Amino acid sequence: MDPQKNKNVSIIGVPMDLGADRRGVDMGPSALRCACLQEKLEGLGFVVHDQGDLRIERPKNPFGSEGNLKYLNEIIRANAELCGKVESEMKQGRFPLVIGGDHSIAIGTIKGVLKQVERLGVIWFDAHADANTAETSPSGNIHGMSLAVSLGFGHPDLVSIGGEHAAIRPGNVAIIGVRTIDPGEKKFLKEQGVHVFTMKDIDSMGMKRVVEQAIGIASDGTDGIHLSLDMDGMDPSEAPGVGTPVLGGLSYRESHLAMEMIGESRLLVSAELVEVNPILDHCNRTAKTAVSLVGSLFGESIL
Repeated sequence: MDPQKNKNVSIIGVPMDLGADRRGVDMGPSALRCACLQEKLEGLGFVVHDQGDLRIERPKNPFGSEGNLKYLNEIIRANAELCGKVESEMKQGRFPLVIGGDHSIAIGTIKGVLKQVERLGVIWFDAHADANTAETSPSGNIHGMSLAVSLGFGHPDLVSIGGEHAAIRPGNVAIIGVRTIDPGEKKFLKEQGVHVFTMKDIDSMGMKRVVEQAIGIASDGTDGIHLSLDMDGMDPSEAPGVGTPVLGGLSYRESHLAMEMIGESRLLVSAELVEVNPILDHCNRTAKTAVSLVGSLFGESIL
């Protein structure tokens, strides 16, 4: 992001836990605000417009008439509302920073950005690929389907949010930090040509080279880059307050280097920060780490 072009940031909270079907991540927006997210951005010279939180209802029955997709109707409704909110903020010349909440909210964020940015590249930090569909998902949790939906695959009512043709191109997507992928996802990612940088790639290539390549992939012929930052991409020793931790993740410095490089590219047009679960955290450590990563993304430096 280029601060000289846009000093206005809109924070949009989405206290959603339905996509993960595990309580606690709905408190993520509050935890991030308590960790001084707004103060961090204002200290870097940004004008912050906190739009508060979207209203999320929790149905008693997770399953409707749509097979194994949990809380489908409410997730559709919430993401459609988020899509409209992101579009509205961008129309006002504001950078949308969406804070969650589970990773199902990426559907609404990306669909909203696509209303304003016709060709969008995506860098997706995550321990998981989130590329399941109803046919491949072992759990029915929609937070594990958000990337597939954003690519145009999945339940038609999810895919059609923001318009049937609102989808990102697989060749402009780079996933970083993956270390667990379901069998159906492996097949899907290979068929679609999504670029996946596993922890093995980071170990062998180094984070600098991985992020350079990811920026090149996401910016190739696009009008900007969206960052989707799932805190479980980091190692649980660094970010314990997440719902689905996986050992062997990104270190604190690797994560900061990545944010610094993406910010310095001046190609970022939107971002979301998801899966902070304060119930599983220690003294709000994960939210504080997340806010420090936002600082690096928005230009904070040592000198």
